Amino acid sequence: MRPERRTVRDVRKGNRAMLLRTLYFSGPLTRNELTRLTGLSAATVSSMTGDLLAENIVVEAGQAESDGGRPRAILRVNPGYGYVIGVDVAETHVRVELFDLEMRERARVEYALRPARHQIELVVRHILAGIEVVLDDAGVPAGQALGVGVGVPGIVEGGPDALIHTRTFGWDGVPLGALLRAGTALPLFVENGAKALGRAELWPAPRRGGDPGRDGRGRDGEERGIGPGYGSGGAGRGLAGAVPGSGGSGDAVIVLIGSGVGAAIVSDSVTFRGVSSSAGEWGHTKIVVNGRVCRCGARGCLEAYIGAEGILDRAGVPTRTADWQAELAALVESRSSVITQTVTYLGVGLSNLINLINPERIVIGGWLGLLLGRHLLDDIRAASAANSLSQPYAATSIVLGRLGPDAVAHGAATLVLEEFLNAHPSARIPAPR
Repeated sequence: MRPERRTVRDVRKGNRAMLLRTLYFSGPLTRNELTRLTGLSAATVSSMTGDLLAENIVVEAGQAESDGGRPRAILRVNPGYGYVIGVDVAETHVRVELFDLEMRERARVEYALRPARHQIELVVRHILAGIEVVLDDAGVPAGQALGVGVGVPGIVEGGPDALIHTRTFGWDGVPLGALLRAGTALPLFVENGAKALGRAELWPAPRRGGDPGRDGRGRDGEERGIGPGYGSGGAGRGLAGAVPGSGGSGDAVIVLIGSGVGAAIVSDSVTFRGVSSSAGEWGHTKIVVNGRVCRCGARGCLEAYIGAEGILDRAGVPTRTADWQAELAALVESRSSVITQTVTYLGVGLSNLINLINPERIVIGGWLGLLLGRHLLDDIRAASAANSLSQPYAATSIVLGRLGPDAVAHGAATLVLEEFLNAHPSARIPAPR
């Protein structure tokens, strides 16, 4: 097999992507610092940063003093160069959010869904309408939107049509990508919701340059990008290498617990997908032989015991009433026997991940996962320890997600940002006026 030939254009493209990613995740930086961090020559860094400045992708963020020479310009990625849109398609809503390039939310809109109504036409209408609403609310021209990321339940087959298989929605091979492309010209990226949540919690917060002073420090004396100007990031922050290009190689599992139950498995900065992109269907691993009927039609699935419907049904509370979420919250706060059992089932489910995958960190997310964790995290850890091998359990930390119950849309939007950092398009977006 012949080695792949790389052209000069390929090399330049790769170098520019590396420089842009370094500036995004580690900036603001001077050209000298970029040279040191990327290993590129000073001439290459100077040429590429000149191009990026001319294209308005990069802007100057102050000056740093040098030893005996002229002050050096501090550079950063321009957060207003473009905007990314994230969509969370859940059982009870379609949420659309607009972010700048520092992943700060600029606008959002949410459309309610009735649990029994997930017609694909309705969902597509909500997504397309939401895109227009958030752009209009933020006063962002459509030409400055870099793309749309969509997080959905179920199995997502790659390809331009993005076929979705979601038993609970009654979707079997629904071409969500093709249906959306018929209504928008924006680039589209579709991902499983749990994997989108995983991206959000593991995506490093970009360093935000504030008002650098004479020595490249802010007015409050803090080092550039550290302290109040630094976004908090998700619960994976501090893990080595959650995202390619951010350094290191961490292993983590991010679990989503809500009406449905799923997981994102990340190793060496890569999300494990399996041969048919269905890896991470943790909610449909079996914990009871011939157990409760799951919404997928099988018996004994973890989701049937720790998902919202499973908990309410075991507690004898009617599901899908107007205030079912409030009733579930009251159950958790009361620490009823059903909730105690749920914690045990959850601990068993987490122990299976610990024994099988040996992750450095497990992040519990999703609206129900966060609800359980806020009240019962110590009990969840104890149940996990009781059912895990001691050595892998000791190497794993179990923590709550830090981005709240809305993190799926955030993670979906990073799909667009990832493409921007890798593809580094030439100027096609006008400078903001």
